[in-house]
Amino acid sequence: MNPYPAHADAFQLTAPVRLWEDGFAADPHSYYATLKAQGPIGWAELAPGIPAYVVTDRRAALDLLHDEESFSVDPRPWEATVAEDSPILGMMRWRPNTLFADGEEHVRYRRTLVDAFAMVEPHDLRERVHHAVDVLLSRFGPNGQADLVGEFARPMMALIFNNLFGLPDSESGRLDAALGQMMEGGERAAEGEAEYGRYVLELIGAKMAERGPDLTSALLDHPLALTPEEVTWQVFLTLGAGHEPTSNLISNALSRILGNPAYYSTLTSGARPVMDAVMEVLRYETPLANYDIHFARKPMSFHGMWLQAAVPIVISFGAMAHFAELEFAGTHHPHDASHMSFSAGAHTCPVKQHTLLIATEAIERLTQWLPDLDPVLPRERLTWRPGPFHRSLTALPVRFTPRTPDQPGGRA
Repeated sequence: MNPYPAHADAFQLTAPVRLWEDGFAADPHSYYATLKAQGPIGWAELAPGIPAYVVTDRRAALDLLHDEESFSVDPRPWEATVAEDSPILGMMRWRPNTLFADGEEHVRYRRTLVDAFAMVEPHDLRERVHHAVDVLLSRFGPNGQADLVGEFARPMMALIFNNLFGLPDSESGRLDAALGQMMEGGERAAEGEAEYGRYVLELIGAKMAERGPDLTSALLDHPLALTPEEVTWQVFLTLGAGHEPTSNLISNALSRILGNPAYYSTLTSGARPVMDAVMEVLRYETPLANYDIHFARKPMSFHGMWLQAAVPIVISFGAMAHFAELEFAGTHHPHDASHMSFSAGAHTCPVKQHTLLIATEAIERLTQWLPDLDPVLPRERLTWRPGPFHRSLTALPVRFTPRTPDQPGGRA
């Protein structure tokens, strides 16, 4: 099977940029520079033998994301050309949910998500975040050291989403591990996808048997009457889309804060809001670096590139963020909303305010209780998880004065 477009003559002279290589996680900026040199749209591989167009130009990305007539998010024509055991399918195969739907079907799915999350009041979500932080701090706080990725950001998001969707804290480890494997797209991606699928099916089964005050029940009972299968795939999407990028947003922001002592001191003193650090990550080191995958409905010329149908077109938010940081180095725009981390057009993130609240509250709660966090490694020595889609730290080790949430005299 030849995975490359039938008329890819232009690419025979250009080797695809291999986003699946280990080197991409370690130094994505050099890969982005190579893609950028090809023009607004470059040529890459998401996995061995899986080619894709990669949009690195902001104007081209906005034009694509607002053109539903020319582009679709339905991957099924492409999926028919890919081997069933491809590690990339966990993140890209078609499912009946809002991410892979166009037109009225997409509007219907999106409406159910917006309405369900509208039931989550900000003060309620804030309390859930505080609870999750306190649970985790009670585990690692007395030790005086922790990994803020593996012991904080990732398990915290699993705790919060277990709570929101209606499963107990004891199930959060399964969610975290399965999503991590699937997201990396390596040899264990299929194993992670299967375990994640089992987790979601068990959740749906429990809520079909007995409703509760949770998002799963709200989706099952929504007036638009989604089928149990549609609800299953909505939950499958939302848990993954909420957990992974938000945990990466938190850990990436913490790594930037702790890597700059002057910056950290202004945050812990209250002189500078945590939102500044969160927005900096969204602008310059976006956690979901390459995604929002579209497909040309028919062969067409677009921003100087001849696009074939049934070939993935990936929006590189990471490349655009990197080049924006180079362009605006030294400037400070804390309220600038010009980043594209939440995408744009019909498929822009429907719950971005919830994401921002979780990230800012988590970092504030942590730094209030542990105001002397000290990174074990300088930021340039931190390592990053493999995979073409995300910008995700492997670990963020820190030291601090031991304490617990119930310790008297705490700042929080």
